[in-house]
Amino acid sequence: MVNRGRHGASLTPVGETICAKAQQMLQSLDDIGQLASQARGVEGGQVRIVAFRSMASNVLPSAIAKLHTTYPNIQVTITEMDELREFQQALIEGKADISVAELLPENDFETLPVINDPCIGLVPSSYSIESPQLTWDHLNKYPLITSVHGSCTHRINRVLKQVLPPVEAEYRVRTDSTIVGMVNQGLGIGILHKLSAHPIPKNVRVMQLPFKVFRPLGVSWPKDALLSPAVYAFLDVFKALQLEAPAA
Repeated sequence: MVNRGRHGASLTPVGETICAKAQQMLQSLDDIGQLASQARGVEGGQVRIVAFRSMASNVLPSAIAKLHTTYPNIQVTITEMDELREFQQALIEGKADISVAELLPENDFETLPVINDPCIGLVPSSYSIESPQLTWDHLNKYPLITSVHGSCTHRINRVLKQVLPPVEAEYRVRTDSTIVGMVNQGLGIGILHKLSAHPIPKNVRVMQLPFKVFRPLGVSWPKDALLSPAVYAFLDVFKALQLEAPAA
């Protein structure tokens, strides 16, 4: 494959063919590597998100739009969930890259806060309440509608039980949209988080509560997780959203 002479060594025709084939193979390997990097990188890749419905409807669309202005080829999948244990399980089992919901425990997860979402009162327009803020008397006088799940629900229930006399909920339902619908039908005063209340029907008034409960919303992911460049690009979008989040 190599001819050696007084003027040095040169490839034989067979050697030249082998060398050309080797160069083609190296180029093919390089092309494969570039394709793999593209799939993992910000020119492509995928971000798998588990999210609260309220975050999926009110926060994620603008975040995805901002992401695609710079990285249009990144694919985003969203799975909506309710319970925080479901979020933790999806992340730990590698079924999702990030959680966009209430912040998960900092012992096991990295977190990026975005919004402090306050609890509000939803009141039917048929109720004759003149003040801009609900009082404990209002919450005792009218039927109360609250949620049955979520860590903030426990905080709300704890506040309702600590006041004298304690306030009892007439209805406990699972979905936020059901609470809004029941208030719209005049069945009672709804207590839920502001972001979860949208869209608010025209016959429903938003009022401040006689107590303050917030839930910290944002992005969580497992500590020491090997995040892809696409996920890091998405996290950069959320860092910008921190500056644009509506005031609680």
